[in-house]
Amino acid sequence: MTSAPGRRRIHPIEARSYEILRSRVDLSARPPLWRAVAERVIHASADPAYADDLIALEEHLRRGRAALRRGAPIVADVAMVAAGITTREVVCRIADPAAARLAATAGLTRSAAAVRLARAEVGAGAVWVVGCAPTALTEIIAGDVAPALVIGLPVGFVGAAEAKLALRDSDLPALSNVSEKGGSAIAAAALNALLYDEEDTRP
Repeated sequence: MTSAPGRRRIHPIEARSYEILRSRVDLSARPPLWRAVAERVIHASADPAYADDLIALEEHLRRGRAALRRGAPIVADVAMVAAGITTREVVCRIADPAAARLAATAGLTRSAAAVRLARAEVGAGAVWVVGCAPTALTEIIAGDVAPALVIGLPVGFVGAAEAKLALRDSDLPALSNVSEKGGSAIAAAALNALLYDEEDTRP
C-alpha cells in the first residue's frame, strides 16, 4: 500500500483490524470525527464498549483538530501518554525537578504541579491530553488553561470517573468517557485520531 508524500501510511494489519472492528461495531451513524476517534480508541484497546462510553461534541473535536493543524502545543500528563504520540513533539513536565519542588511546596500531586508548569510554558490554545492522573485533570479544570481541547481519559478507581464528570460539567471543550477505564494508550489514541484525520487516509 502506498501513500502520497506527507500522508500517513496504513499498515495492512491496521487496515485488517479496522475491518474486524467495523464488522462488530457499527458507528456509521455517528458524526465523522467522533467516529474516527472512537474507532481508533477501540482499535487501540480491543474494547468495543468504548462506543457507548466516550463523550464529545463534534464541534469540540473539530476545534481540537483545527488547533493541531495550526501547530498548537500538545501537553501530556505523563510520559507514557507522550510516548504514544510519535508524530509531534509533546510537552510533559512530570519528570521535571521543578514539578517535584512545586508539588512539595504547594501541596499538590506531581501531576498537578506538572500541569501548572506546562500551563506557564504553553499558554492558551494548547491541546491537553490526560491518560493517567485525575489530579492533572482537576488542575486543568481549575486553572486558567484556556485550551483548544482537553482529552480527559484518566484511569482508576479513585477519582478518575469523578474528574471526568467534572470535565464534562465544565465549560471546557473536551473529550472524556463515563467509566473508570481509560489510560495512557487510550488518551494517546484519541489524540492520534485527530492528528491522523484525513478522510482519504482513514483505514
